[in-house]
Amino acid sequence: MLSERISLLNPSPTLALTAKVAELRKYGEDIISFGAGEPDFGTPGPICEAGIQAIRDGHTRYTASAGIPELRSAIADKLVKENGVTVAPEQVIVSAGAKQSVFNALMTLCNPGDEVILIAPYWMTYRDQIALAEATPVVVQTAVETGYVPSLDDLRAAISPKTKAIIINSPSNPSGAVLPREKLKEIAALAIRHGFHVVSDEIYEKLTYGAEHISIASLGSEIAERTVTINGVSKAFAMTGWRIGYAAASLPIAKGMSALQDQVTSNPASISQYAALAALKMPFEPVRAMVEEFECRRELILGELAKIPEVRCAKPGGAFYVFPDVRAHLSGRTDLELAAYLLEEHKVACVPGSVFEGDGHLRLTYALDRHQIVEGVRRISEGLQSLT
Repeated sequence: MLSERISLLNPSPTLALTAKVAELRKYGEDIISFGAGEPDFGTPGPICEAGIQAIRDGHTRYTASAGIPELRSAIADKLVKENGVTVAPEQVIVSAGAKQSVFNALMTLCNPGDEVILIAPYWMTYRDQIALAEATPVVVQTAVETGYVPSLDDLRAAISPKTKAIIINSPSNPSGAVLPREKLKEIAALAIRHGFHVVSDEIYEKLTYGAEHISIASLGSEIAERTVTINGVSKAFAMTGWRIGYAAASLPIAKGMSALQDQVTSNPASISQYAALAALKMPFEPVRAMVEEFECRRELILGELAKIPEVRCAKPGGAFYVFPDVRAHLSGRTDLELAAYLLEEHKVACVPGSVFEGDGHLRLTYALDRHQIVEGVRRISEGLQSLT
């Protein structure tokens, strides 16, 4: 008999889709996949060399649970210089990916029965981690018409005496929405007035296209005390497999997260920490080149989707996803059924929007080459128009 908490968890649909695509390709199927949640670029050479050198230098043993001092200091410096968030190194906790950082924050902040506000569409892991913390998600809906930015009235309506935190993810997975400064000010004011925390997942911060990324903790000392800033090296430096994320928070919260990590995983991989240190110190040119290519692909995929009748798509300000509204083509089907149909009959893999509580949408990554984007959207168009 398994524990009740395990029954609260849902298998990762993106990992399941990746496995399904791999299986079909093994049997010779020509599948174009829009499912990946990671850059299709290689990790920059200097970062790889730093990892190799760490092995040669014997940095293969346990480190301090919260990370090596050099990396924590570099992260604190980065937050001050790039984000306007003033923290000391002891307020930084390095973890095995930003996913663990979010989990540590929720487990440290939440008691059974607390409520955590989510802005839909949202990364599905947030809901499961809230459940593991024995808290309750309270969902604020958004729409394509507003670019998936929540209204102040809807945010206010979600607050109760049980509200412990809100999770914000800007730029967003799956919509690519970037919360503007004024919206972040509204959220900060609500958090201060009602006494709840902000868990700010900023893992896509470097991947913005004309939109301004703002760290909510930079908006004043009061909101900084209530914010856990989450980030990492996975997306900006194409280091998803290296598994390094980090959190910065007020000292009491940071100490609580560190104590939790002590008993769950201890330190993240020592070699990866030295590679992450190199990433934070390297010139920005390789990242800038990747961002410029993603921006070109964004324009390409938006242009191709615009050719499909009755498909609506907000222009994402960041990340590497589009989130088209395909409800006009469902004809009584669910988006899960539509995604299955597109994969089986038209050999194109998409993540259904209901996974992110965005029913009637598809999440498409543009972390694939331009030819595949054009051909993949053509297959989607063919599939949708064959159903209507």
